[in-house]
Amino acid sequence: MIDFAGWLMPVQYAGILEEHRAVRERAGLFDLSHMGELFVEGEAAGEGLAGALVTDPPSLAVGRAQYSMVVAPDGGIIDDLIVYRVTANRYLVVANASNAKVVSDALAERLHGVRAVLDDRSLTTALVAIQGPRSVEIVRPMTDVDLDGLRYYAIAEGTVAGIPALVARTGYTGEDGFEVFVDSAHAVEIWDALMAGGREAGIAPIGLGARDTLRLEAGMPLYGNELDRSTNPFEANLGRVVKLGKANDFVGRSALERVARDGVERRLVGLVMRGRGIARHGYPVWSGDRRAGAVTSGTQSPTLGQAIGMAMVATVDARPGTMLDVEIRGQRVAAEVVALPFYQRER
Repeated sequence: MIDFAGWLMPVQYAGILEEHRAVRERAGLFDLSHMGELFVEGEAAGEGLAGALVTDPPSLAVGRAQYSMVVAPDGGIIDDLIVYRVTANRYLVVANASNAKVVSDALAERLHGVRAVLDDRSLTTALVAIQGPRSVEIVRPMTDVDLDGLRYYAIAEGTVAGIPALVARTGYTGEDGFEVFVDSAHAVEIWDALMAGGREAGIAPIGLGARDTLRLEAGMPLYGNELDRSTNPFEANLGRVVKLGKANDFVGRSALERVARDGVERRLVGLVMRGRGIARHGYPVWSGDRRAGAVTSGTQSPTLGQAIGMAMVATVDARPGTMLDVEIRGQRVAAEVVALPFYQRER
């Protein structure tokens, strides 16, 4: 157990490799109650969020979700988010635990004067995620939500194990699965019910270690590693998320319009180590005698059986197939730039 953004979180239960494989092959259960849950409700809730975020929440159909970001005036990423349109005038914004207070404060400021109410329910909402190829068969008998009709990046209200819940078909592993939001009073109850319901299918509890290896294989960024205030969405290959053509002006728009016009000098890439060694966060990346950038995340991939990583490198070095070197404890080890993600499930 370690401190994680002010929460006590498990790094592992049975072991990172075992937990990783459980999610890829069967199902795993994650306690994500440390995440921030911010509800925005009112006649102008959608328009208010469109002015606060880089995406266009009013364009969402009821029951759908979008990956989004809140950025600073200079375009730097304050946090990456998921925005759900729960009803016509009610949205749920899910923020990273380390940034929940910052995002809440930013939304409060940016929604000032807008006909909408911000309700920060982070401390009264529990969130668990069930991920893996057997997730549907585990959850189906326990819920009244139509799982067949619940598309990827969609959300529905219903019950799970008799507990009122919001059920979203989202996740951070590259596998199919669900994120289940309940009142915090039901946190232990929903966890126990899903563990019991998934016992025959081989469900396993999953800690932070396997969560990191799973998301890295899936090429998903982690705030504080791939994303931060010094990085803009285009550098992180997430320019598609920024809706510069939407009607609403938003904080950071001018800066991001300049980036979209002028391009970027560095870019996030995938790396596969071609020599022996594991790239770790902060390790220097070289192109000959020129410093090309730095590793943002790295691990030994349990699924692929090779060392992988992500790095922020000069744009000239970002083309797939480019050979670079990662400096590991004073030694340079060959690495190849590859397209992300490293792993993609069969659909």
